[in-house]
Amino acid sequence: MTEKKFSFLNNITDDDRLLLCHVVEMAQNAQEKYVNRFTFFLDDRQQELCKQALASEKLDNYVLWGGYESAERKMIGFFPQNETADNNEFPVRSVCFTYRKTDKLSHRDFLGALMSLQIERYCVGDIIVGEGSTNVLVTDKVSDRVVYEINKIGRVGVKAQYGFDSSVVPSVQMSEMIGTVASLRADCVISFALRISREKAAALIRQLGISVNHMISYKADMLLKEADVFSVKGCGKFMLKSINGVSKKERIRITLCKFI
Repeated sequence: MTEKKFSFLNNITDDDRLLLCHVVEMAQNAQEKYVNRFTFFLDDRQQELCKQALASEKLDNYVLWGGYESAERKMIGFFPQNETADNNEFPVRSVCFTYRKTDKLSHRDFLGALMSLQIERYCVGDIIVGEGSTNVLVTDKVSDRVVYEINKIGRVGVKAQYGFDSSVVPSVQMSEMIGTVASLRADCVISFALRISREKAAALIRQLGISVNHMISYKADMLLKEADVFSVKGCGKFMLKSINGVSKKERIRITLCKFI
């Protein structure tokens, strides 16, 4: 039964199916038992799969929250029908690390320190690194360990306390690419984005797959639409910012944004 469940979703693993079954069960429990239920932190792909699975079961009694408005890694919270969802109910805690601005720490440094405490990745949300200050979102069950057991990251001394430094925000840098394509097929757009032939782009998609809005496809003829975010492993990440009409040679004008 589990193998056939959610068969309408392409390229999902057994672990994906187990997650989706669990999430649907949580949504149903929230409705039937009139209780709140929360997942662990989910990445973008898991969130998208969960939304599609819940829609297929006609379940909409949920919200996503990661501890702040523009979070990438989020939990799903399920609430009884007709009850107002409250972000404060989520088991998310923010820990702010402070250190000297001259000390340079990376996302990997902080994640490594958390893993060294045997904290599982699904207990960790976004890690927002700034100069001399970094916000780390974690589940409430591990938050005390993070605050009281981490006083050094690598060779850098740090101070951890509960709170969120609102001056430290995720920075997304993009560069624009403007041009024309024969069509909005994935291979045509990838050909333009990577400056390679359409044949090579199609081969890349068939071999590595293309992630479109966090869902994997191996179809070179898949059509992209405005605002789609896409990537091929190892080749960068892009967004189809706009479709700008048709040229005199009947090619489609597009604007892409490349994430830097």
